[in-house]
Amino acid sequence: MYRLHVLLCAGTGCTSSKSPLVKEALIEELEKQNLQEEVCIVDTGCHGLCALGPIMIVYPEGIFYAQVKPEDISEIVSEHFLKGRPVTRLVYDETIQGDNITPLADTTFYGRQTRIALRNCGVINPESIDEYIGTGGYEALGQVLTKMTPESVIKEILDSGLRGRGGAGFPTGRKWSLAAANKSDQKYVCCNADEGDPGAFMDRSVLEGDPHVVLEAMAIAGYAIGANQGYIYVRAEYPIAVQRLNIAINQAREYGLLGKNIFNTKFDFDIELRLGAGAFVCGEETALMTSIEGKRGEPHPRPPFPALKGLFDKPTILNNVETFANIPRIIVKGAKWFQSMGTEKSKGTKVFALGGKVKNTGLVEIPMGTTLREIVEDIGGGIPNGKKFKAAQTGGPSGGCISIENYDVPIDYDNLIAIGSMMGSGGLIVMDEDNCMVDIAKFFLEFTVEESCGKCTPCRIGTKRMHEILTKITEGKATMEDLDKLEELCYYIRDNSLCGLGQTSPNPVLSTLRYFKDEYIEHVRDHKCRAGVCKALLNFKIDEEKCKGCTLCAKNCPVNCIEGSLKMPHKIDQSKCIKCGTCFDNCKFNAISRG
Repeated sequence: MYRLHVLLCAGTGCTSSKSPLVKEALIEELEKQNLQEEVCIVDTGCHGLCALGPIMIVYPEGIFYAQVKPEDISEIVSEHFLKGRPVTRLVYDETIQGDNITPLADTTFYGRQTRIALRNCGVINPESIDEYIGTGGYEALGQVLTKMTPESVIKEILDSGLRGRGGAGFPTGRKWSLAAANKSDQKYVCCNADEGDPGAFMDRSVLEGDPHVVLEAMAIAGYAIGANQGYIYVRAEYPIAVQRLNIAINQAREYGLLGKNIFNTKFDFDIELRLGAGAFVCGEETALMTSIEGKRGEPHPRPPFPALKGLFDKPTILNNVETFANIPRIIVKGAKWFQSMGTEKSKGTKVFALGGKVKNTGLVEIPMGTTLREIVEDIGGGIPNGKKFKAAQTGGPSGGCISIENYDVPIDYDNLIAIGSMMGSGGLIVMDEDNCMVDIAKFFLEFTVEESCGKCTPCRIGTKRMHEILTKITEGKATMEDLDKLEELCYYIRDNSLCGLGQTSPNPVLSTLRYFKDEYIEHVRDHKCRAGVCKALLNFKIDEEKCKGCTLCAKNCPVNCIEGSLKMPHKIDQSKCIKCGTCFDNCKFNAISRG
């Protein structure tokens, strides 16, 4: 019997912050202190607070250590493990209340969340099927195969109100019922783990922290629609997720939970992985299936929809990782339980990858209907450095910006669409007053241009023309007529592109034009970027009355364009200035202005 359990995050974020070295140091120190029989080390998935990695939680006390380094381990072992005195300098500050350390569930980050898809992430060893089973894993599959008909499974999912978490929010039960109704000698279940949005890592974290939940859900889906084969399409850039999926599939086969005659019910179902090369367009369902077939990942016109003619021209359902992660809990706890969370038309919870200008960057799961203000200020801990909230981008390149005027709008599928954004897969990037909204639109459109498969002209050519206009605007070369042309292009591309990539590509532009048109006009008419981001519109000047002649600006200028003697006012040679802003950042007397 172990005296202590140490949960060490082994997700991608903490791994990149050298958590494997922390583990090596911990093993070495435990052996040195002869504690290896008393302390159990458990590698887990993401705990959520990615900005604080490497993360280590020690039970039974539940002490949360943040940003642990290998050199901290000897102190933690000697003080905490041997003497029972937590090393407070490394403890997550929100858990410290005076002389007491409070439970994680009482912090604003964790206390405001409801974890369903993420319930096992950071809790169990993702490479142990026994730990998954110990938390109720595969109970739903057993219940489905021994006590339910395919029709009753689909009804339960329909009644729950679960909508697809991968983008458009199509009702999951309806998709399954359409595939079940189509007769065929072969059907397929596909999982979209090709998460391509900039700043999004929700699906990756589920696969790294709880891979068996996806396997179990896919088997349930296979039973519901009459399929015996599943495919998980996961990007090759997720090596940890791929490794753990392979381990989980082999374990499930060994336990008889995948393969032939599962639970002795004559139901057969198996799963294979297919690795994607990172093409964003392969997140679109028809392009994804084409890629699984070994062909170039290009979208196809719909109808026919995949439920009728999908993978290998057979009836197919495709759901993303987060959607599948909800299925087992719905089966075990019932549709009414799931319906009790969320809004009228958007039930349950949603996982967001919270990033950008916010204190607590990481992974969060909140009930549908939570406001953006609650996510940013309460769960996210607010915006650092006293800056003001300006906007948040949801849905990645396919989504749009939420402005301050919609800060208190409950977030669900329909409300986001109404204000010009969309849920997407769940990326949520927070921006403050130092962000230029024209530059943001340009950034996302540049990504779309690069990722367009080129099959249809509106997307292939139209997005390039949009990007060219945005570049003109940020360089101060555009006219007011260019703004009109830009908006006209947006609507044409949206209405005429073949697939969702092209149809949604104008969203970042349309939403920023809707809420921040004054910034566009300033760029065009006044040749000014209020955020100081667009370099072509910047002009750095030194106020001679404020300048103390400290020489810091001159010493740090990379092109030596600042002249002046010690304790005398300095000047910038505008012909040499590359507008990098180094002088502005280094001036301690606010003597340098940009505009």
